Amino acid sequence: MAIRRATLDDLYRTEGKAELIGGRIVHYMATGMRPNEVAGNIYVSLRLHVKETGLGRAYTHNLGYAVPELISGRESFSPDTSFHLGPLPTNLMPFIEGPPTFAVEVRSENDYGDAAEAEILAKRIDYFSAGTLVVWDVDPIAETIDCYRSSAPDQPVRWVRGQTADAEPAVPGWRIPVDEVFA
Repeated sequence: MAIRRATLDDLYRTEGKAELIGGRIVHYMATGMRPNEVAGNIYVSLRLHVKETGLGRAYTHNLGYAVPELISGRESFSPDTSFHLGPLPTNLMPFIEGPPTFAVEVRSENDYGDAAEAEILAKRIDYFSAGTLVVWDVDPIAETIDCYRSSAPDQPVRWVRGQTADAEPAVPGWRIPVDEVFA
């Protein structure tokens, strides 16, 4: 008996944070306090930038982005924080069609070790394959931000406390002190 391949419609009806990968709904555990706080700090700063510039939209965790099926089988993303440039659909209730312009992935308790590193790399490759311009890998334990750009996906820039991070060219003009991210 063949197992039915899950679809975006199935994902819409799924409770909690999940993504569609290879025809399967992949559930993600709820995040802990510190990763959520870090993602929230980034969102607040992005949201203020959007309000000041009128450019794009900032989103919190659990927003779905639907993309055409990638080589990996991925058909959706749900970053911890994101920014999207592009036209708004007429119906604002479903997932955004297309990738985030800027995606933030904040590591949770189980996002460390060789297996986790391989998953993080695979997801970052998927983001860039879908058209995302900048992806941040945020480590709340080490208090570092690794910024990957689609123009140089294997050459991350690392920011630490005392420095200022950006998401150029995805979010023009936006800057955030690393100390604010980890406040």
